[in-house]
Amino acid sequence: MRKSWLLCVLLATLTWGQTQPGTTPAQASPPQNPAAAKTPVPPAEVPENAVVLTIKGVCPPVPKTTAVSTTGASKTTAAAKKPADCKTEITRAQFEKMTGALQQGPNPLNAQQKRQLAAQLPQLMAMSDAAKAKGLDKSARFAETMKFVKMRILSAELQRAVLEEADKVPPEKIAEYYKNNPEAFEQFTLERLFIPRYKQAEAEDKDKEGTKEPEKPTEEQQKAKEAADQANREKGEQELNKLADSLRERAAAGEDFAKLQKEAFDGTGTKVANPTVTLPPMRRTGLPAAHAAVFDLKVGELSAVISDNGGHYIYKVVKKELLPLDQVKEEIHTKLKGERLKEMMDKYTNSFQATTNEAYFGPAGLAGPGGRPPGQLPPHMPRPQTPPQPPAQPQGAQPPAQQPPPSKPN
Repeated sequence: MRKSWLLCVLLATLTWGQTQPGTTPAQASPPQNPAAAKTPVPPAEVPENAVVLTIKGVCPPVPKTTAVSTTGASKTTAAAKKPADCKTEITRAQFEKMTGALQQGPNPLNAQQKRQLAAQLPQLMAMSDAAKAKGLDKSARFAETMKFVKMRILSAELQRAVLEEADKVPPEKIAEYYKNNPEAFEQFTLERLFIPRYKQAEAEDKDKEGTKEPEKPTEEQQKAKEAADQANREKGEQELNKLADSLRERAAAGEDFAKLQKEAFDGTGTKVANPTVTLPPMRRTGLPAAHAAVFDLKVGELSAVISDNGGHYIYKVVKKELLPLDQVKEEIHTKLKGERLKEMMDKYTNSFQATTNEAYFGPAGLAGPGGRPPGQLPPHMPRPQTPPQPPAQPQGAQPPAQQPPPSKPN
């Protein structure tokens, strides 16, 4: 079976067609036999030499014959005319060799994608045969297009090889990273006191003011109102600052956090029946950067009062433990894989420099022909490959830095 040209066509057309926006595989090629689509035969039950796709009207490639003329010179004759019953049969082994070459990423094509390929392949083979019969494969346009297609395929193959190489993180490197970065794998159990920045009554008053039809005050009234608001704001903040300091002292003396939290909410007019003070277990990235000093405390120690736009916070370290290597091994592997991938790809992406002649291409940012956005190629042109990105964090990986704690924790 002809493979090289077929793979080029499939990679340049089929793969791009699968990624068109708004088109699902089911929309692209509905199954010809709905009953068969509901109960597909598991591939494991089909022998590798079994024919899985028969294409009538498309003949296998027939080599041209060479005859010797009466003068002794050799003469190449055209291939035999296509017989009426010609057909191409593709076995499971041949089909899966093709899908393996088309595979993007570590996961093989699924059943729906295989059906889509089987639906598109006959048309591609028939039309490419017709194009070759017209000599289109000998045209300068075809040759130039194939240059781009080959570069795209080779670029994809290089990226695939880099991904496979980056994934081969030696176990000793994982153990070494774990040993050298113990703080990255510490898990903390914390208790937290939260004192709102403003009293609830003051906040409700502000909301009510916002719903009233505003009356235009005189200049003197406006100045007096601003001065009064500023005085009330400063007084309220001073009261809550003192409350936070007082609660911190009582917490240091051993009073129960839950009791103190309820007093904090009662004192600010915040209505929470059963306030929660114990936070879920977290790593060093579990709090905002301004609160990160908490993770340097010893078990049983209290933080100073930490204030931000949300309010005032007091933390106590209840428990600190080092997660075992087995629990974070996959996380470390993913991190090191990402670092290796970036380092290896940078070697290629930084190995060249390019400049364009703006007199010919025009300045960057102009819309292209047909109103296409800058940098978008026409639909028929091969798409450039996007360098592979570091893999996503696996389940159970170190969480990203969280947003600041809410103004009203439950």
